[in-house]
Amino acid sequence: MPVFYRQYASVFAKKMQSPYVHILFGARQTGKSTLVKSLLPADAKTIDLADPAERARFTASPGLFSEVCRGLRPKEGGAYVFVDEAQTVPAIFDAVQSLYDSDKDRYRFILCGSSARKLRVSGANLLPGRSIRHILHPLVNAEYGSVQNGESGYFPWRGIESRVVFGDLPGIALEADEAIKADLLRTYALSYLEEEIRRETLVKDWGQFLRFLKFAAGGSGEIVNFSSISRESGVGASTVKQYYQLLEDMFVGFTVGAFSGSSRKSALSSPRFFIFDNGVRNAAAGLPLTIDTVNADPGLLFEHWVGCQLWRILSYDGAGRLSYYRTSDGAEVDFVIERDDEVLPIEVKWTDHPSMRDARHLRTFIVEHGSTCRRGIVVSRCPHRLALDENIEGIPWWEIQSAIH
Repeated sequence: MPVFYRQYASVFAKKMQSPYVHILFGARQTGKSTLVKSLLPADAKTIDLADPAERARFTASPGLFSEVCRGLRPKEGGAYVFVDEAQTVPAIFDAVQSLYDSDKDRYRFILCGSSARKLRVSGANLLPGRSIRHILHPLVNAEYGSVQNGESGYFPWRGIESRVVFGDLPGIALEADEAIKADLLRTYALSYLEEEIRRETLVKDWGQFLRFLKFAAGGSGEIVNFSSISRESGVGASTVKQYYQLLEDMFVGFTVGAFSGSSRKSALSSPRFFIFDNGVRNAAAGLPLTIDTVNADPGLLFEHWVGCQLWRILSYDGAGRLSYYRTSDGAEVDFVIERDDEVLPIEVKWTDHPSMRDARHLRTFIVEHGSTCRRGIVVSRCPHRLALDENIEGIPWWEIQSAIH
């Protein structure tokens, strides 16, 4: 199977040489196992706890993991041990700590997981002072080939219409048939999530959770209103909050908080919640998974997709906070990137001819926050960069990453 370029691969490859335990989190189907296996030496020991038989073996025998590791032949630079879906057997984290503390140079542990809930709730040992935490996301623009001819080793180029409907999971990006893409996403939204959630043993009423998920996905990208979702879905407000937390723990959703630097009393403070990928969001919301879906509400889908891209880029950068700005009297900026030395406001418009009319809120925001805000950008479908104003630029959607750096 060919190995495709992943932006985080070089960072992870460099860090995994360090004498620490590496914990790689991320939602299912983001390519965690593929990434790790592409970087491991041929003699690495792999334990796949996604396999029910393997999981049962290590759950039933808490000392088995240590026995397996001690049986490995010593190797210069350390013997690599890769545990997939490690969160399913939390006791392994204690065993890793014991082995690591006894001889830091003998092993190179890499633990993979698609949920942090069981670890958080059980108070599992996340190896403080001994581990480096990583997250792998669906694809960012830099992982696709060019629009003209594509590039060897990169994921094949896809237009924005396909990406706002079907999202950016690696398997979806590689599937050419749109009907199969749709089937895969529906399976993800139902079967994969059900399997993962039932394994977490938190949700006892699957029908109730599905009602919540449909409303949460349909409102993904909007300001969270627990009472409203509770009324519409028929799920108690306290349970709704638990379900949102579950989605975050499974890396299936993330929260974008309100901009923290506003002096306006009318600025809203409630967070926005996003499902982590447009395709999964659309499938969970019950939308028709065809290109024609773009026509129903292109602005909303495009803004959601840009938000996901920004979240992934900042996560990989390891610096910067993603927020939004909105006031009760109508002032609004879709996204704001907050860094130590800069505040960058971003508007998202489904147009190929952005103008200053699309950027009027950016201009106001820059004036109000001039000490830290020196520029703003409008992300759109324009074919090339445009100078909309002295310090406001229109950028094509595929240049988001370079524009915010």
